[in-house]
Amino acid sequence: MNQNIDRREFIGKSALSIGSFFLVPRNVLGGKSASGLKILAPSDMINLGFIGTGKQGKGLTNSFLNTAETKITAISEVYEAKAQLALDRIKSIYEKNSNLGSQAKIDLYTDYRELLARKDIDAVVIATPDHWHAAMAVNAAAAGKDIYCEKPLSLTVKEGRAMVNANRKYNRVFQTGSMQRSWPEFRQTAELVRNGYIGEIKHIKVNVGPPPVSYNLPSQEIPSGLDWQKWLGPNEFQVFNEELAPPVTRDVFPNWRLYREFGGGMVTDWGAHMFDIVQWALDMDDSGPTEVIAPDSSTNSPLTYRYTNGITMSHENWDWNNAIHFMGTEGEIKVQRKKLETNPVELSTRVIGVNEKHVYKSENHYKDFLNAIRMRSKPVCDVEIGHRTASVCNIGNIAYRLGRSLKWDPIKEQFLKDKEANALLGRKMNKDWGIKI
Repeated sequence: MNQNIDRREFIGKSALSIGSFFLVPRNVLGGKSASGLKILAPSDMINLGFIGTGKQGKGLTNSFLNTAETKITAISEVYEAKAQLALDRIKSIYEKNSNLGSQAKIDLYTDYRELLARKDIDAVVIATPDHWHAAMAVNAAAAGKDIYCEKPLSLTVKEGRAMVNANRKYNRVFQTGSMQRSWPEFRQTAELVRNGYIGEIKHIKVNVGPPPVSYNLPSQEIPSGLDWQKWLGPNEFQVFNEELAPPVTRDVFPNWRLYREFGGGMVTDWGAHMFDIVQWALDMDDSGPTEVIAPDSSTNSPLTYRYTNGITMSHENWDWNNAIHFMGTEGEIKVQRKKLETNPVELSTRVIGVNEKHVYKSENHYKDFLNAIRMRSKPVCDVEIGHRTASVCNIGNIAYRLGRSLKWDPIKEQFLKDKEANALLGRKMNKDWGIKI
């Protein structure tokens, strides 16, 4: 079936059904496939709407379909070529995996709000640039959708709190895409720290890369098939450059994350993963540090956070990239994706006893979200957790930007006696796509 999209229709209409494909499931009533894999009955499948289908959306599409517990009902995408690529990829996945059941039709929207109006969509997956997260998540909660939103959760502290408030108001299930909480090396790290296996924590080093800079790329011609105004959404106008939205011929993560108008640099991009594990290990998921000490080039001191219990955490380069180094009075832990080193050595494989402290155990971040939807419970990385981690990143970026140390109140979520710093806790959004924060 020809799924080509007429460009004028794509841009001119906010919702299009651009083709359907029908695949006969092996067993429409559930049961098991010939290979022994479980097949859910259609009534047990969770209908998803995908908002954003670029590089990160590609991976999430695969991850959710691989659970064999979801059906993608609609997508919202403002870049024609990426929408078509997503449709072709989803079709291919269904054709190769009969245990997934049937996929009848996927509708395409260029205005995500029309996707949210669909009553048959149970939950949405938000995989857009960070500057869009808050508006989409708040509106999704109001529309009665459960939400999986990529990390970092929000561009500013106030936007994150707005996301939490909306989620609580409408009683939605919300999973932040900090999937490291579902990986064994990070769960082991958190439980070792919480149970005192390396003694009293004194200092933590986190290596995640630099803060953002102001957008400074030259203007380029907007490619056909991209609705630039909708890509910008709640933001003030900025000129297009393909580093922000690369063509599909460049299979790369886009660089919008390097600019503070759209993201928080590597401090939030990788920090939302690594600072998150520190927060988890320190049992600070509902709080955070109380001081951010600005870097000092004269003493070669890095940006440093201080918690009320005296623990310090620095943002600095060390031997491992995108990694954490916990230093305690009785040992050390170094952790990175797929790599865990401890001193004493035996701690890396130490079995945490039944009567010891344990953190929430999830072995699949996507299934954990789906289970929480069915149980109406909080998943492993609830919206409050995602907000608190993003806040650690965001207040660090503010200290970098102002070049001075700041006192932070994690209860009131304000800086102490610093109007200039507090003014950076939110941002102005336009009336067409923004929300009140």
